[in-house]
Amino acid sequence: MKYVNADLIFPEALLKEVQKYVHGGMVYIPKPDGVRKKWSEKSGSRQYLDHRNENIRLEFSTGVTMDQLADRFCLSRDSIKKIVYAKK
Repeated sequence: MKYVNADLIFPEALLKEVQKYVHGGMVYIPKPDGVRKKWSEKSGSRQYLDHRNENIRLEFSTGVTMDQLADRFCLSRDSIKKIVYAKK
């Protein structure tokens, strides 16, 4: 995150109002709701994991055991159990 001097971006009235609450400290201003992306949305990892987990659920529903799935997907049995029984 890049540091920006407040007196360069805020109108004077707003800056004076903020200074009533923060005296020379740093303040993080979050993005508005709906603008923030979910974890790993930008890199595509989330899509990959969603697809993998759907395949795990599908294979489990066709009779593949948790131990077989754990070996096939290189995950622990507990991880497979969490994926299979997760509420979707």
